[in-house]
Amino acid sequence: MRIALLGGTGDIGQGLALRWGFDTSHEILIGSRDPERARTKAEEYETELDSRGIETEMKGFENAMAADRADVVVLAVPAYHLVDTIEAIDDRLDDETTLVTPAVGMKRDEEGFHYNRPGAGSVAALAADAKPEDVPLVGAFHNLPADGLANLDREFEWDTLVFGEDDDAKSIVTDLADEIEGLRPLDVGGLANAPEVEAVTPLLINVAVENDDLHDLGIRFE
Repeated sequence: MRIALLGGTGDIGQGLALRWGFDTSHEILIGSRDPERARTKAEEYETELDSRGIETEMKGFENAMAADRADVVVLAVPAYHLVDTIEAIDDRLDDETTLVTPAVGMKRDEEGFHYNRPGAGSVAALAADAKPEDVPLVGAFHNLPADGLANLDREFEWDTLVFGEDDDAKSIVTDLADEIEGLRPLDVGGLANAPEVEAVTPLLINVAVENDDLHDLGIRFE
């Protein structure tokens, strides 16, 4: 399968690229608004994986070109760039493309991080409104600590919560998540449940900030 990580030069994009590169044989495309930056980061990820005995080829493209070539498109961009990113690639998407959003809206004040729920109800709802109607959208990978994900020396047992309206698309994303060693995907229903999932992320960050021994904090349901 060919996976495009738009915003793949950022924290969560890097973590997913390295983990899929390390644990799977999927073709990974790194997308960015700056194609040169995408190519540079793709080479860095290749070098990191090569140092661990994993020979793989990652290619970097401008976001629209990466999306055009992919079966699964992960919107690994900040929430405030999500709609613009979708609008920039909408003519490269079709009903054979699975669109994935891990984006969370947050704000910070002197008390810590807080969920910044948009008027649409959730960040995923913003994506659903912006995307072409026939393109399935799945939410996943929201609550993962990016640094821990990108550290290939780190072993973990984390859950990722998956939601969406299209069962086939959810199945695709669930399988991709399950292929990452130590990551367990859990289905939490449809798009209406996005706010509850997104709101967990600032809570985890606050716990990690206030407790020195919980820097890379994920969640696990038992």
